[in-house]
Amino acid sequence: MRRVFAPAKLFTTLFAALLLAGLTPRPGEARVLSLDLQSVEAPAFGGMAFGASGQYERITGVAHGEIDPGERENAGIQDLALAPRGPDGKIAYATPFVILMPIAADRGNHVLLYDVVNRGRELAPGLYNRGGSASEIGDGFLERQGFSLVWSGWQGDLPPNSPFAFPAPLARLPDGGAITGPVRKDFELFTPRPSLDLGATDLGHGVAYPAADLSAPGATLTERVHEADPPRLVPREDWALADCTEKPFPGTPSPTQLCRRGGFDTNHIYEFTYTARDPLVLGLGFAATRDLVAFLRHETADANGIVNPLAGRIRVTIAHGTSQSGRFLRSFLDLGFNAAPAGGRVFDGMVVHIAAVRLALNQRFAQPSAASMQHEEHLAPTQDFPFTWQKSRDPLSGMRAGILESCEKTRSCPEIFQELSSIEYWNSRAALDTTDGAGHDLSLPANVHLYHFAGTQHVLGLNAGPCDYAQNPNSYLEAMRALLLRLTALLEKGEAAPASRFPRIADNSLIEPAEAARIFPRIPGVTANSLVNNMPVMARGPGFDPLRESGLLAEPPVARGSRLYDVRVPAVDGDGNETDGVRSAALQAPLGTYTGWNRRKAGFSEGDLCYLVGGFFPFARTRAERAASGDPRPSLEERYGDHAGYVAAVSAASARLSASGFLTPEDAARLRAEAEASDVLR
Repeated sequence: MRRVFAPAKLFTTLFAALLLAGLTPRPGEARVLSLDLQSVEAPAFGGMAFGASGQYERITGVAHGEIDPGERENAGIQDLALAPRGPDGKIAYATPFVILMPIAADRGNHVLLYDVVNRGRELAPGLYNRGGSASEIGDGFLERQGFSLVWSGWQGDLPPNSPFAFPAPLARLPDGGAITGPVRKDFELFTPRPSLDLGATDLGHGVAYPAADLSAPGATLTERVHEADPPRLVPREDWALADCTEKPFPGTPSPTQLCRRGGFDTNHIYEFTYTARDPLVLGLGFAATRDLVAFLRHETADANGIVNPLAGRIRVTIAHGTSQSGRFLRSFLDLGFNAAPAGGRVFDGMVVHIAAVRLALNQRFAQPSAASMQHEEHLAPTQDFPFTWQKSRDPLSGMRAGILESCEKTRSCPEIFQELSSIEYWNSRAALDTTDGAGHDLSLPANVHLYHFAGTQHVLGLNAGPCDYAQNPNSYLEAMRALLLRLTALLEKGEAAPASRFPRIADNSLIEPAEAARIFPRIPGVTANSLVNNMPVMARGPGFDPLRESGLLAEPPVARGSRLYDVRVPAVDGDGNETDGVRSAALQAPLGTYTGWNRRKAGFSEGDLCYLVGGFFPFARTRAERAASGDPRPSLEERYGDHAGYVAAVSAASARLSASGFLTPEDAARLRAEAEASDVLR
């Protein structure tokens, strides 16, 4: 049942719980001033209990805080000095949050798991809970382990109807006038459209930066089929700032829509550069996250005496970020936000999942939903040096930097579990996280543990409409679950983390893309891939600081010379399956070839990489079938003999994974049962 409390009643309820925990409320030292606790659903999930954790409750509210732009830890936030201030000179903010925690204070594991929302979406329930999602509990893995989960808003350009929209302030000139500047938008479509929303990206939708002038002086629209093709200028008379969804070209004038005569198709990359107005102070989202988590961990009550629901419950804090939100965590560390306002660190541990680079957030006219890939949004400002956690030298620019420099200075670095799918190597240059970009391995810092989930795509179930091949079904859920428990044990008990597993140049498990394509088997109807996401160092203007991925962007960026990084990919065996990393039971007892790449099909810029989707190429059932098709890979029958042989192979793989810390006993038993129930070689 969902209960909405008046503040006094809610305060009384929480205050009583706090007294039972032996605590008394006090004004917060963190920068959160007040909590607006709007509703409590207790018990949640229809009253379901989760083992020793018992029943859970869901608390929804808004945290109100303020930022002093003069404080050193806030000084790096782009355009913070241009945000509106209160009479005391401080900048107010409000961020929505949700807390999901055991009802009984003495239950649970006393770990706050902060799930950084991805484009306004809760992801951890769907990644860790088998069959779960933001609205479905699935098998309740996270709840059975006793985690207290927290979500809050940080992305300031989400549509207002998003439950985690963060209302970032508008930057204005000192005299109150509007700020204008260049914005470049890339569009690659899954379906044809008559007009485009200037707030849309390939992976998410944001609030558009409106054009400063509907006549768009100096604006350009180009199109090309492949990322590497020279762009063709679309004549000015063939496009307009207008909405053509209801009225044909030239449409209804609009500062946030782009219309093209004849519409936009799926076979081109469209790039629009224009002068926009009204940038948002999006970097404030880093500070809001820092302050809320620091408050929930350390404080007993806000300035009005409203009790912190998690007061006295938390011993350890872990942040989880997937893809965009994993890039958020890399930038969060890079910009120094893991130092808590009152000292110490905000997060003790971080799971940086499927994120190899940083986030385009702390920039004027930032587009945090954009991601630089080989075909899509290729020049988005997320692929700048540094890539490595530790300080290293960039072979192309000569600069020296590392993502952990800021937290090392404040002694606030967390234990980091970085998890990579194979897609990140092909389409996000993940090899640069562990090499110098010139053909040499680098050692990881002691607090960084890196796990490559071999033979996997970015996430399961992506839209594979533009892709030529079936998408990769190899799951990393089991390894993620085991590693989260190992990170928790490392932080709480000092237990050693599983040894890092990722490809290296030194042992020939990290190789040139052309070599990977040469080794890849000649599967009938499949073209081996050697294309990766690579680019030279890009000059983004004198107002941009690439070392902090911050500042003012000049658009379009210009290449500094033609030299490229040495971007490598995982080595493969004769089946085309990757040989390194955390190899799932599905990869150790394979039913086919699982790749970290897929190719775009005809009508969708054929031949370029197909964004975040991997490929799957099943084995033939029998030797006769593979011989008839010309498939060089041994058939299922040749590999396993019969169904019992396949079940034995899965069982042996599960035992190896369990022994090395990458599979829980629960999941090992389930994988064996699923293999037994399958129709493989029956």
